[in-house]
Amino acid sequence: MIQKKSKRDTLQKYLPEGTVDAILDYFSLYKVKFKIVKPRKTKLGDFRALASGGIPEITVNGDLNKYSFLVTTVHEFAHLKTFLEHRFSVRAHGKEWKQNFVELMVPILDLKVLPKDVENALVQSFTNVKASSCTDRNLYRVLRNYDDFNPGEILLEQISKNSTFVLQNKRYRKGPLRRTRFLCEELESGKSYLINALATIKPIEIDGE
Repeated sequence: MIQKKSKRDTLQKYLPEGTVDAILDYFSLYKVKFKIVKPRKTKLGDFRALASGGIPEITVNGDLNKYSFLVTTVHEFAHLKTFLEHRFSVRAHGKEWKQNFVELMVPILDLKVLPKDVENALVQSFTNVKASSCTDRNLYRVLRNYDDFNPGEILLEQISKNSTFVLQNKRYRKGPLRRTRFLCEELESGKSYLINALATIKPIEIDGE
């Protein structure tokens, strides 16, 4: 958990320049345990209403680029605000949470310190805020532009159908799009899996093809 005396210094390493004070304001408003944690494959951040000691807890993956870290942090603070206002009486990503996400994000947008593409994607997302930045394809795509890709890596949506690729040390063949995911065949097992269109993959060529 971030200690009070080092909170500003720590957040400056993870947040875009000019946004730290806005986030620190939320720490002043809400009592919460905030942890920067190791990467998780299934989520970028998390909110627990009843953590140890009865204090709500927010966790955010430490490998996110600064803009993804900002959006994820505000996302989780919106959960905290919604919980304090409504406890367990509303849906996790219902209209109350959506309203709070917009309410917490607007002051940061008003600072005019974010890149224009990130700002525009956030404003567009306000018309129908998704459960996470990962499910808002336009916002997620823009945020991913600021990731540090390893040599040879691209997004799954950037390769053509029937192309082969490696993801997490397994080989796949890209199939048809199913909403936001591609149905892909794992070459070794022949099993099919739905893989996010914006997953980071490494294209490969199979001998004989």
